[in-house]
Amino acid sequence: MAVVDANLSFIYIDVGSYGKESDSNIFKETFVFVGDGAFALHTNLLRPYPQRGLNDERRIFNYRLSRARRTVECAFGVLANKWRVLHTTILVSPKFVDDIVKSCCVLHNFVRKRDGYNFEDMESECNLDDIEVRGTGSRSNGIEIREAYAEYFVHEGAVPFQNRVL
Repeated sequence: MAVVDANLSFIYIDVGSYGKESDSNIFKETFVFVGDGAFALHTNLLRPYPQRGLNDERRIFNYRLSRARRTVECAFGVLANKWRVLHTTILVSPKFVDDIVKSCCVLHNFVRKRDGYNFEDMESECNLDDIEVRGTGSRSNGIEIREAYAEYFVHEGAVPFQNRVL
């Protein structure tokens, strides 16, 4: 599991815990993170709406969330293509595999900073400063926050290309 910035650099990685630390403990007292349907909805973790019965606002929210998740997926793709050892089974002890993956992430960040970043893929810049952060971590507050983001994405946070998904 990883947290990635807009430059495809790894900010946080969790390698080798194999689910020992719950997501809610990792994300307490943090900003909002983007996850897929495998994560539980939480005040600090946005996940997509279920695909059944989506209205336009929720469809746009899912689209925008998917675009954000693509950044993380792209970072993993760049990482794996740079460090080819990640393309195959690594035949060493699990502890040593953890060290190899962590080392690849550190080297990835170093190379990204040394070689510079490519911003051509960014289609727009969005300011989310107007979203009010509320709640204490419960699922019901997570629903409320997801609804606030969904509304934001179709009003003041709208971008021209998002309506292509409708």
